[in-house]
Amino acid sequence: MFISIPYFRFISVTPLRASSIDIHPNAKWAQNGVTVAGGNGEGNGINQLSYPYGLYVDDDQSIYVADYFNHRIVEWKSGATSGRVVAGINGQGDGANQLNFPMDVIVDKERDSLIVCDRWNRRVVRWPRRN
Repeated sequence: MFISIPYFRFISVTPLRASSIDIHPNAKWAQNGVTVAGGNGEGNGINQLSYPYGLYVDDDQSIYVADYFNHRIVEWKSGATSGRVVAGINGQGDGANQLNFPMDVIVDKERDSLIVCDRWNRRVVRWPRRN
């Protein structure tokens, strides 16, 4: 599933594959949400986010967040209290190992890589997973 939160803060959800989960139209949701990434104030710490923009939820419930003002993609495993930078570890820039205001991210399981919409570099970048 790909979730994008555009500038005007409406949420759009786009399924990337057929889902095996059906949500009943009259489903009820809990009154209080649970923080699954960030929540420790704005900043660049590994347990913080600065303007989280787009995200992707993998099959194992890992959440990949486009951390816009930190120029990085952060992976948050289910139940984790901090994330792990998986792309953009070298700060803001236009190098092959840098991002400049990333907006969205998806995981390409077939090629074992991330695909990132890198807004101010005006490019879409594939980041292969390092072992």
